[in-house]
Amino acid sequence: MPRDDAPLIGQSLPPLNAREKVSGTALYAADIKLPRMLHAKVLRSTHAHARIRHIDVEEARRAPGVKAVLTGADTPKAWGIIRKDEHVLAVDKVRFIGEEVAAVVATDENAALDALERIRVDYEELPAVFDTRAALTPGAPEIHAGTGNLARDISFDRGDIAAGFAEAAVIHEAVYETPYQYQAAMEPMASVAAVDGSGRLTLWAPVHSVHRTLLRLAEVLDLPTSRIRVVQSVVGGSFGGKLGEDSNLYITARLALACRAPVRLVNTRVEDFLGARPRMPTRIELRMGADRGGLLTAKDAVIYGDNGAYSGLTPEVILVTALRLDNLYRQKNIRTRAKLVYTNKIPSGGFRGFGGPQIAFALDSHMDALAEKLGMDPVELRLRNAVGPNEHTVHDWKISSCELAQCLRVADREIGRKAKKAAQAGASGPLRRGIGIGTSLHVSGARQVADWDGSTVTLKFNPDGRAVVVCGEGDIGQGGATMLQQVAAATLGLPADHVTVSVADSETTPYTWGAVASRLTLIAGNAVMAAARSARRQLLATAAHLLEVKEDDLTIADGSIHVVGVPDMAVSVAKVCYAHQLRPGGEAIFARATYDPPTVVADHKTYLGNVSAACSFAVQAIEVEVDTETGVVRIVDIVAVDDVGRALNPQSAEGQIHGAIAQGAGYALHEQLALENGRILNGNLADYVIPNSLSCPSPRTTIVDGYEPHGPYGAKGASEAPVSATAGALANAVYDAVGVRITSLPITPEKVLTALRAKGGR
Repeated sequence: MPRDDAPLIGQSLPPLNAREKVSGTALYAADIKLPRMLHAKVLRSTHAHARIRHIDVEEARRAPGVKAVLTGADTPKAWGIIRKDEHVLAVDKVRFIGEEVAAVVATDENAALDALERIRVDYEELPAVFDTRAALTPGAPEIHAGTGNLARDISFDRGDIAAGFAEAAVIHEAVYETPYQYQAAMEPMASVAAVDGSGRLTLWAPVHSVHRTLLRLAEVLDLPTSRIRVVQSVVGGSFGGKLGEDSNLYITARLALACRAPVRLVNTRVEDFLGARPRMPTRIELRMGADRGGLLTAKDAVIYGDNGAYSGLTPEVILVTALRLDNLYRQKNIRTRAKLVYTNKIPSGGFRGFGGPQIAFALDSHMDALAEKLGMDPVELRLRNAVGPNEHTVHDWKISSCELAQCLRVADREIGRKAKKAAQAGASGPLRRGIGIGTSLHVSGARQVADWDGSTVTLKFNPDGRAVVVCGEGDIGQGGATMLQQVAAATLGLPADHVTVSVADSETTPYTWGAVASRLTLIAGNAVMAAARSARRQLLATAAHLLEVKEDDLTIADGSIHVVGVPDMAVSVAKVCYAHQLRPGGEAIFARATYDPPTVVADHKTYLGNVSAACSFAVQAIEVEVDTETGVVRIVDIVAVDDVGRALNPQSAEGQIHGAIAQGAGYALHEQLALENGRILNGNLADYVIPNSLSCPSPRTTIVDGYEPHGPYGAKGASEAPVSATAGALANAVYDAVGVRITSLPITPEKVLTALRAKGGR
């Protein structure tokens, strides 16, 4: 039986495909070249809301090099991940600027672009609505008939909210607003599709889940799943942007079927802005109370989520915003009303943190405001309410491992908050410094949309004694494949380079959900561990027969199986694999395992239920310098403290934390899609500002000593909790520096100066 202190666990191994990426040999979707390959381009709507009277594509069809032109008439079936409210190409109406209206495929991109200019669309412009609350007023233009512009309505109550506020010694109320945030992955969305001689379709794309993509393609194309194969290409970053919510994949597949030839569709950066599904904007009306001792007594929230024109995954995103971070603290009395609203804007969707950053910004800002009203230290207020291990939360979540309190104490100590505040007392001049705290949690898997959250893997040995993990989870650049390699090698007792992990391929790998909800470490890791244990038993049984000893006398190390205490008695793993195969009734060493965590689907009316086997926790302490003459906020220091259970690969975990904080800092200080009447004004990386090494210093990271009983070797997810803690920490730091609270993101110099003037400052 593998021990918890197995070799390789806790070691910082390089990513499996690091050499390919740095050498430029990694094969991204845009790099795939097939014989007779054609190139596609998409015509997009220039209207936020309009009826399509007529599309004339005849001139485009006659253009040189053009092989096919498709419109909504060729893709009439409605589809959607949660709600069936969209089409691959617009049918009858367009509902946002950038919506896909027609697609052209030609012998090269220039020919396709030339053909796009020959398409004539006759639009009848319709009234549009861009504000969530305005969209819900009687008489507002209805974006989807019969919806009243309401895509989802969430309502739940816990305890007695009136009694909770009656108990409160202090109450704070505020309105927070958060913007769109574009994923800005290095690789824009791209896909390649080909049809073989039998009419079977293969799609190569940087998707999160090959199996879920397969099911959606079958639905959209109206084909049996057995006639479709999906292969994950190397992913150049996603952050939720390649979950399959947009139409890129489906257009490519439809064109390949129409032409019976390989088709490639690669977004330019501008097209990627238009086709992306960025972070859901919100308006959060929050009221909270606490008693004189600092215990939270009541929380009342009204949330408006901007769905944009189509739903995608956003109905699940807003549920996370409404509910998940309530589980950070011990609470009894909660009332939440959340409305997801259709508008004539770009659809929002999944983004790293999946609804957490929006509410975390509001909650952390509110916790500091309550602490100030109580005359209490903000860290102490959080400590008095922080959830702990083996507790049940207000939403009936079962918190197994939790080092939130330790994270808070370590972050506070490492940033030196109290000493720095004393040093800043009475400071003069335009530059002021302040420190803020932010907290968050995230799941490690979520049994949210179906009553299965498992992972199935197979593990097989080659004749040379090396193992292959066959797994459909895939790797979106976060190091998931490296983690699986590490768990398998540690469990088997092999060197890491004696284990490889397959590419996610719907045809050859078992069904899984893929890289969502930070689930790979806990769920896929457990499945790999179980399969490796089974394979290990087979190895030891055969080796015991060859060496004429008991299985308990054997151990595996350095590619050989040794008799403990007898150095000269050993046999190579390769020889054991060969012997296991070449015997009466023999077969290759092979194991299959499934792990499905002990969780439940939350009740669809009350939303009560433990959807995740484990939660990760993140705390950040951030020091800023605010220039009161310009309003510019500069990050001086970042201390990030995370509870990820046991870090299987510390370097990988720290890399995820650093990346998450950079995105959180961008969300807090710089990033927002600027829209005017539904049109994106800054849809390029020249005008859309993301953090760089100068604006976001490298965080000082600590991974606290933790152990998750449900996780492989005590591990749980690491990649998403940190992104939610940053904005609140920065907002609190700005307030600590200059005494103004910015309640709408991003915290721009203009907002800071306006608030200072209103306060009476310079």
